[in-house]
Amino acid sequence: MVDLDAWLPRSAARRPDHPALIAADGTVVTYAELHLRARRAAAALHARGVGPGDRVALRLAPGPGFATCVHAVLGLGAAVVPIDLRLSGEEQALRAAGARTVVEEPLDGPSSAEAAALRGAPERALLERFDPSAVGTVLHTSGTTSAPKPVELTISNWLWNALGSALALGLDAEDRWLCTLPLSHVGGLSILLRSAVYGTTVVLHERFEAARAAAALADPALRVTLVSLVATTLQRTLDAGLTQPPALRCALIGGGPLAPALAARAAAAGIPAAQTYGMTEACSQVCTGAPGEPETVGHALLGQRVTLAPDGEILVAGETVARGALAADGWLHTGDLGRFDANGRLIVSGRKSDLIVSGGENVAPQEVEAVLLAHPAVADAGVYGRPDDEWGEAVAAVVVVHSPVGEADLRAHVAAHLARFKVPKSISFSADPLPRTVSGKLLRRQLR
Repeated sequence: MVDLDAWLPRSAARRPDHPALIAADGTVVTYAELHLRARRAAAALHARGVGPGDRVALRLAPGPGFATCVHAVLGLGAAVVPIDLRLSGEEQALRAAGARTVVEEPLDGPSSAEAAALRGAPERALLERFDPSAVGTVLHTSGTTSAPKPVELTISNWLWNALGSALALGLDAEDRWLCTLPLSHVGGLSILLRSAVYGTTVVLHERFEAARAAAALADPALRVTLVSLVATTLQRTLDAGLTQPPALRCALIGGGPLAPALAARAAAAGIPAAQTYGMTEACSQVCTGAPGEPETVGHALLGQRVTLAPDGEILVAGETVARGALAADGWLHTGDLGRFDANGRLIVSGRKSDLIVSGGENVAPQEVEAVLLAHPAVADAGVYGRPDDEWGEAVAAVVVVHSPVGEADLRAHVAAHLARFKVPKSISFSADPLPRTVSGKLLRRQLR
């Protein structure tokens, strides 16, 4: 495979004065500035012995310093291992195991001692060419159904992700992508890396805050054109008063289903929300739907192949799939269930492990959740199967409401839309938010 242009040096040469990053406080970092910062950080890492093939753990808060280190590590031919700072010390240590070094504060350049070891060189040139087969990142799965697993993604995986996303969403040289997702998660990191490939701008927030996200999307001077959210954060952004964002052309909603009622609410507010389906093992996006089609996640992106196993499990293969994630049959077995509509667009119905078998009938929890979420009193809903002597498993639900409603009313609402065997046998009410991963996926096992 032919070597590839390194992303940051290429974008810095083509668009030196174009904003690479805009921080939440308004700080602007151009591509020329980011390139310089990354070279200085690379010199500091080189002084620590980092070279091609090494792993570098980043225990840093999201922000320009994190982005600088990502490009410095890649520019040395090493692999980035981002660490989620919300994890326990033991969990962080497990993810950092095997790293050549752990970066715990932003690197603006080598220390005086390190500079002396480098014969005074304040900067180190980054690679001008990438080996497509080299591992660029080591990310961990979200762990919704099992312990998180490390996933090695290559430079080629990331490049195909950027190409597929650009063809699915379109690409404008003036795009500005608002990132409120954690950079330790594939969804957040993909925004940072895609934008470097394109030479476009990331509007980077350290964390999701509804009022701040709504203000950024509504700011005509900031001109945010793309944003990645999950259903919960979309709802909170709407609750914060966002309406008619002036430049937004697509809000990608991942991490789980986009309820039709929420999609309709977003459309009424002038937010073109499109559901996207992906996973860490496939370098983020696999399929992306279109605004106005909340049930479908659309067709596979360029370089991807999607099919269904006989039991309905979604299988994925292609250029973005991590080599180590493929089974012996050459497919990534996602553990998700789905079907294709008449136009060949994928519809995801839920996890295989979440399927409820009640009285011999199969019930997909996400289908019941979507109906519950369509009720005007329901803010969030989780459905699961609980052991039952009569039915084997009984459909049960937990809901969070923002206005009073009774269990009987909710059961009647579900019965009006779904078969009777899908109606929850019990519905409980929670005053606390339902447990979810950082990417918005419901931790159904905690409901059980």
